[in-house]
Amino acid sequence: MNVAEKIYQQLRQELFDFQLLPGDRFSETEVAKRMNASRTPVREALYRLERDGYVQVQFRNGWQVRPFDFQYFEELYDVRILLEVESVRRLIASTDVEEKLAPLLYLWCCDEGDRVRDSAQVAEMDENFHFSLVDLNGNQQMSAIHRQICERLRIIRRLDFTRASRIDVTYEEHGNILGLILLGNEERAVAALKEHIEISKNTVREITLHRIQTAKSEYSINIKMNHSGA
Repeated sequence: MNVAEKIYQQLRQELFDFQLLPGDRFSETEVAKRMNASRTPVREALYRLERDGYVQVQFRNGWQVRPFDFQYFEELYDVRILLEVESVRRLIASTDVEEKLAPLLYLWCCDEGDRVRDSAQVAEMDENFHFSLVDLNGNQQMSAIHRQICERLRIIRRLDFTRASRIDVTYEEHGNILGLILLGNEERAVAALKEHIEISKNTVREITLHRIQTAKSEYSINIKMNHSGA
């Protein structure tokens, strides 16, 4: 892994963990000093984060973490739903749907005692479930667009499983969606998929707002403590 990649991964993790807050401003020099690196790989990492939609360049004023715009995420969710719904319709119309869904059925229709309980692992499994729904229809361009959308949503979607109750709910909802696809019930499968994504969207919206507010409060307290200590 080269220096620019390491800086990119570290900054992205800081964004995911809300160590860098929406609206925060910083310079390439500040990041370079903190990362003990030259400005060239820092700039490369930042422009990559800009392409991903996480930060934006403020010409003559350095960089800024993209302000949290829920309308932006709503629009991404709309595109994601369109792609996944169409993919489910194509899956139902295919002649080998049971064979295609076999790996997903094995993962998500297991006994309750066999369910994965690690939130980070379940978050990755959940993302792969939705990737698979689109990938299985065989349209590579749809898959590529879908993955780009999900990458931009990842900053909030990963929070979905910070609540333990969401793990069991996700297993049940995924199992229900798969069962309806196998039955060939397009109307109910599409409705279940839409509801599943809407529930997840509303959950992460609530958690995101709470996490941002908590991070801002902690930041304010730290600033006050540093000033009082000085």
